[in-house]
Amino acid sequence: MRRHLLASALLAILLSPLAAPALAADHADAVDPRIGTGGDGHTYPGATVPFGMVQLSPDTSMPDFKHAYKWAAGYQYGDGSLLGFSHTHFSGSGHSDLGDVLVMPISGEVRLEPGDPAQPGSGYRSRFSHQSEQAQPGYYAVTLQDYGVRAELTASRRVGWHRYSFPAGKPAHLLLDLRPSIYDYPGKVLWANLRVRADGTVTGCRLTRGWAPGRELCFAMRFSQPLVSRTLYQRETELPYKGFKGPGYQAQDQDAQNGRALEGVFDFGTLSKPLLVKVAISPVSEANAIANLDQDGAGWDFDAQRSAATAAWNKALAPIDVDGSAEQRTGFYTALYHTMLAPTLSMDVNGEYRGPDHQVHRAHDGQGDFEFYSSWSLWDVYRAEEPLMVLLRPDLSTQLIRSLIAAREASPFGILPVWAYQGLETWCMTGYHALPVIADAYLKGVRGFDADRALQAMVASASYGPYGDLADYMKLGYVPIDKEVEAGSKTQEYAYDDWSLAQMAKAMGRSDIAATFQKRAGNWRNVWDAKTGFMRARLSDGKFREPFDPASAAYGSDYTEANAWQYSWYVPQDVAGLVRAMGGDARFVAKLDQLFDAKVDPALFKDVEDITGLIGWYAHGNEPSHHIAYLYDYAGAPWKTQQRLKQIMDSQYHARPDGLVGNDDLGQMSAWYVFTALGFYPVTPASDEYAIGRPFLPRATIHLPNGRDFTVSAEHLDEAHPYVGSVSLNGKPLDRVYLRHGEILVGGELHFVMQAEPNRSWGSATSARPASMSVYEK
Repeated sequence: MRRHLLASALLAILLSPLAAPALAADHADAVDPRIGTGGDGHTYPGATVPFGMVQLSPDTSMPDFKHAYKWAAGYQYGDGSLLGFSHTHFSGSGHSDLGDVLVMPISGEVRLEPGDPAQPGSGYRSRFSHQSEQAQPGYYAVTLQDYGVRAELTASRRVGWHRYSFPAGKPAHLLLDLRPSIYDYPGKVLWANLRVRADGTVTGCRLTRGWAPGRELCFAMRFSQPLVSRTLYQRETELPYKGFKGPGYQAQDQDAQNGRALEGVFDFGTLSKPLLVKVAISPVSEANAIANLDQDGAGWDFDAQRSAATAAWNKALAPIDVDGSAEQRTGFYTALYHTMLAPTLSMDVNGEYRGPDHQVHRAHDGQGDFEFYSSWSLWDVYRAEEPLMVLLRPDLSTQLIRSLIAAREASPFGILPVWAYQGLETWCMTGYHALPVIADAYLKGVRGFDADRALQAMVASASYGPYGDLADYMKLGYVPIDKEVEAGSKTQEYAYDDWSLAQMAKAMGRSDIAATFQKRAGNWRNVWDAKTGFMRARLSDGKFREPFDPASAAYGSDYTEANAWQYSWYVPQDVAGLVRAMGGDARFVAKLDQLFDAKVDPALFKDVEDITGLIGWYAHGNEPSHHIAYLYDYAGAPWKTQQRLKQIMDSQYHARPDGLVGNDDLGQMSAWYVFTALGFYPVTPASDEYAIGRPFLPRATIHLPNGRDFTVSAEHLDEAHPYVGSVSLNGKPLDRVYLRHGEILVGGELHFVMQAEPNRSWGSATSARPASMSVYEK
């Protein structure tokens, strides 16, 4: 890189606090958790706190996994009935699991099967109306029409809080169903146990074989009203081996049950006041769940807990104050909210957590105790969601990196997580993108973790031959398609991850490691086909795979969830090299225009459900496209970046339930929105630079953790003035199209003057462009 990162000493000064953090504003009022709950957004509307372990939310359906894509978060806005309320959910994932500890309040007759949504009254599910719904950060409420029950939910970090107001004169029940699961299938529940303890506490655990096989989740549940009666059911039939009958091995029991199909019905008689229910979860044990309940769920003041959850969200959202219309504020703060739903806490109050080896560990390392987090959609969140946390919450980034290191050291394979949740690995997606997460944080001054252990973990992950055919990659300089699917894009991703490792090693003075991985960072060239002008997968003999169609996209092809048009732009570490490979600035810009302006039939991607949000070949609903609009900056045409960003923001984000064109992917889609609305974006995490786009808000102030403020302001910002005329930083003209992280940390103001026509000269010089491995051609 031709410009060196800021020195560690300077970063230490910039990160040192100057003043107390700003008071939490009421930004939670601007959030609409329903955004993304329709269409393919896959978000949930329920109650949680920032990065909380519990996500207590309504579920409208949990179909079998072959038909469950639209219900990846358990809830689809278009549905008209609810299955119940469960305590674990992903926000915006493209694959899924969870939906643990499902409960349903029932007045009157209890049915043990959920029933058919098309036949009201056929089961325990209930119809509802969106007019009765309230969804706010940390709070959800709805009226169950078939029971006349008002259901309210809130949460603390490890506990879900319920308040159910039953109709007068009707018997009140709570159904607990341990059978259903998001992305379900027959036999997914391997075993479960359920018991009622002497003090009335209900506890249990469930072991499932889902996305993360062998996942066990335990819980503890308490009620504010005494039980009148209860029945625990074991509803599995046709058992090949029944064993010997005894307590806990019968179809019905009052005290305990074990099996694969457990339900519990808890009866409270007629109630004159609401029933409160508290449920704590634990990835370790029932005893830990009880401890979590005692510490994170003390007392019975539901309204106080709701207020605490709201306060937690206001504090989390307080680092950025924005001006704008009500719709703009809702869009911005909902996006910011979505970036703070994952990774999630995955540790009990005693410091214990479940690791990728399925063993119990304690969150303690050489720096002392820490908090263990999981739910790592790393293929997605390394791009913008984690860089956003580095900017706003470096203290959290420290905890996240210590969690990654701990997970690697517990891994039977000795590598960092790929896509993990509740501590367990799924092996979903590609690359080793924990590396840029760690490197980006370190190079931007985040400390408090063992950098030597981190570097060791990064090298181990980039050198483990059996993973994704890294063995051939290290031998040949590319992943061969006859050995590994999606080999073209995997080669590109590995090369970028290698570059991020090289940057961290260089910053730590490990020139030997830096040299090795800097060389590997150029491996993208081994899948570049100058003849066709696209990235392509090669065979082991070095030949490109034939036949080749750049429009073709299919699972198991040359690329991960994309085609050649979408992946050929993925060289974030060396965009200058890519510009040169494509024939220089003019041809690069022309091909970008061809990408965006193509006439594409969406039916072409009917078998690849993640490719959505099409603008030509550009697919904003999936992450490989997220940096592409900013690439005009690297070829002397930043005005076209401004044009394309406007096109994307106008068409891909809306403040309504179907307002996300694709999966939010645990915050990445939303993080793209947050950065882009502010006017800059981290095209290359693990550098200290952000590519400048254009602002979409008249004024935004980032209250930095060091006590300083950085403001982005825009003059003449309206529909008639979509282009940047000029930019100044702290009152001085800024002629380059990138912003340094250190320039943000010192505080100040980035000011844009917008105009009606493009300024084709601003930022066009090669000296004005963001850094790259290769030198720009003049």
